[in-house]
Amino acid sequence: MSLARLPDEAKAGLLLAAAAVLAMLAANLPGLSGLYAGLLDTPVAVQVGALAIAKPLLLWINDGLMAVFFLFVGMELKREAVHGALRDTRVAALPITGAVGGVVVPTLVYVAIAWGDSEVLRGWAISSATDIAFAVGVAALLGRHFPPALRIFLLTLAIVDDLVAIIVIALFYTGDLSTTALVVAALALAALAGMNRLGVVRVAAYVVVGTILWVAVLKSGVHATLAGVALGLAVPLTDRDGRPGPAHAMEHGLAPWVNFAILPVFAFANAGIGLAGMSPATLLAPLPLAIAMGLFLGKQAGVMLAAFLAIRCGLARMPPGVSWAQLYGAALLTGIGFTMSLFIGSLAFSSPAMLDQMRLGVVAGSLLSGVGAVVWLRWTGAAGKR
Repeated sequence: MSLARLPDEAKAGLLLAAAAVLAMLAANLPGLSGLYAGLLDTPVAVQVGALAIAKPLLLWINDGLMAVFFLFVGMELKREAVHGALRDTRVAALPITGAVGGVVVPTLVYVAIAWGDSEVLRGWAISSATDIAFAVGVAALLGRHFPPALRIFLLTLAIVDDLVAIIVIALFYTGDLSTTALVVAALALAALAGMNRLGVVRVAAYVVVGTILWVAVLKSGVHATLAGVALGLAVPLTDRDGRPGPAHAMEHGLAPWVNFAILPVFAFANAGIGLAGMSPATLLAPLPLAIAMGLFLGKQAGVMLAAFLAIRCGLARMPPGVSWAQLYGAALLTGIGFTMSLFIGSLAFSSPAMLDQMRLGVVAGSLLSGVGAVVWLRWTGAAGKR
């Protein structure tokens, strides 16, 4: 299949991988590593009167662009809860329980490996995340080896996974709080809720209030990306006549920007691992080993164990036309934690050495999971034909 004929999801996954490879090259090639670090450290300031926001470019990407990504996730969560797979509890039961297992078991694996090192334990949530764009992109590349019902399972599980990650960020990775900024944020949230109740459908109105909310949350000490989620949940899905509302237009308008610009830029800014001084033995250090094993072993074990128990107990049923072997392949794919894992890792650690080890663990675990899933699903699919 030519690149032009690939599904958009597959193209997005390939672009994300290319951005990560470019980041690795830029961080390690002589002459480029200094430029790469300097680019990310470039100071960028926006000031209106006495209000000023001054951050290096890297934090504008992580706090600003990722807020737009979480806005997209928030609208996706709302659509799935109101009209999609999350509306029917019986259909959603399997991916929801799988997501819970895929959060709990990787966390236990991480903590077991990192036990006794309080600094490394700060990253306990890193290996619990699934990268929607990467996982769904790999699934799209698999084509007929990944049936539609299995894709819905994977997508729903990844969405619930993102919801858990949002809650974890809010509860455990929040800094010192500013009461004044929190009051402004609460007023902005109240305004968004009121606009929704009154049937306001102008996108510009939500963007203006959402920007105020983002600045207030940024200044409050709560991570600014949560403003994106709140805005996404507030935008109406339909107007008063039941026709598609502004969320429909915003989600479809943002999709190409998120998949083909925001996520690749984030990957380029955060995946650059400085390999100087590292060796294969570095992977056995507590931090990268805990992350890699949490993603590769913990995610697949947690998803499969939870799915097996849910089906055996009658809480859920296997998706139509999906075998246990295919479900295991999807469980392997959930170990691709790239974007969300890197994001949580950037909140957990600040020292360059810890950040490089964190990135190494995320890349290793995600690569093992992605390659393992492709090999397994292609092999079992070919074996099933004989």
